[in-house]
Amino acid sequence: MSSPKLSQRLWKIAPRASQLTRKEQIRQLSLHEYQSQDILRHYGVPVPRGRTVNTAKEARLAAQELGPECMVKAQVLGRGRAAGRFDNGLRSGVQAVSTPDQAEHVASRMLKQNLVTKYNSPHGHFVDKLYVTEAATCDAHWYLAMTIDRENYRPAIIVSKVGGVELHDVVEQRPESLFTFNFGLSEGITDALVQDIQRRLGTTGQETESLTHILTQMHSIFRDREATHLEINPLGRCPDGSFTSLSANFAFDKAAEQRQADMFALRDKTQEVPDEVEAEKHGLVYVRMDGNIGNVVNGAGLSMATNDAIGFHGGSSANFLDAGGKATKDTMMQAFRIITRDKRVRAILVNIYGGITHCDMIAESIVGAASELDIRVPMVVRLQGTNSEKGVKMLKDANLGLVVESDFGQAAKRAVELAQSVGGNVDGHSI
Repeated sequence: MSSPKLSQRLWKIAPRASQLTRKEQIRQLSLHEYQSQDILRHYGVPVPRGRTVNTAKEARLAAQELGPECMVKAQVLGRGRAAGRFDNGLRSGVQAVSTPDQAEHVASRMLKQNLVTKYNSPHGHFVDKLYVTEAATCDAHWYLAMTIDRENYRPAIIVSKVGGVELHDVVEQRPESLFTFNFGLSEGITDALVQDIQRRLGTTGQETESLTHILTQMHSIFRDREATHLEINPLGRCPDGSFTSLSANFAFDKAAEQRQADMFALRDKTQEVPDEVEAEKHGLVYVRMDGNIGNVVNGAGLSMATNDAIGFHGGSSANFLDAGGKATKDTMMQAFRIITRDKRVRAILVNIYGGITHCDMIAESIVGAASELDIRVPMVVRLQGTNSEKGVKMLKDANLGLVVESDFGQAAKRAVELAQSVGGNVDGHSI
């Protein structure tokens, strides 16, 4: 089955750059282009020769080996690099060069610069690595992806004869060019699926044969490596009707980290949000958001509900932070450290339902954080569950000027009010 509407819906659920802030926020393992291309090469998919370089001199040597005509491409996580610009005014993170001298000059202007795109502004990504590849002879650029259709609980293939541009642009400007095909993960690339693709796209015999080979290998990667999104863009069509991957962008299921240790060893933490990387070390799930209310919550469901409650009352969260059901005093202290150093935060909401995590331990953490950290913003605390009365008493005895609310909605409302008030003054509701 193929449908432009289905393709548009899959675009909305697939990993994409519009979810990015200053750096890549990782819900899955995202790989650089050169890493994704290496995987395709390992699985027998045609890929142009390439070299990763860290200096302009290395770029020159790579162009001498691969050129003279080459592509010099900034290696950053996220999309939109071709239309991006560097701090020094150089436009585009993807440059075509025709001599080693040009490769060295372009590399010197790319390296150690921030590449700003419409997806990662205002600060962009710091570029410390380039990928120099040989120029491929292609007469057309296609788009090919294997992703997950979560509404139909099946993997899907997206193909378009319009490639080399952002999928978002194709969805908006040429939706009729997108074709989507659901398939079974266990069955893989069947003859019936290939025939459907050939009929819908009108591919020639050579195109069909080459595309089938690439799809078969992508399916092996998707299945064996537990991928969530495999994208080749552009997929270059050669004059003889065969295809080659000119650029690739792969993502893998974070839940497969222990099973796919070799894949996750490729992770580039330098381009992730630093607070998220630090939180992970302490067993915290932290997601940077765009608001000004910092949250400390235990449990993913309660965290999402807390963010929703804040939004319902007209506020916005600075983070999603799940301390987990087995949070300890140490992990809670780390959570407060991450949130209190965020200069955007104007109020903090602590929303804990005590089970395995006792409320008195949370209270002890709050008291410790207040004494060790410079917390200059108001804090609203809601403690319910195991030892909640003991925890509330501890907070009261500490005389920290906290706002304590037993009602979930009221706690979120007070946090919003305090964040919006001038100076975040705490009124008579504090304990």
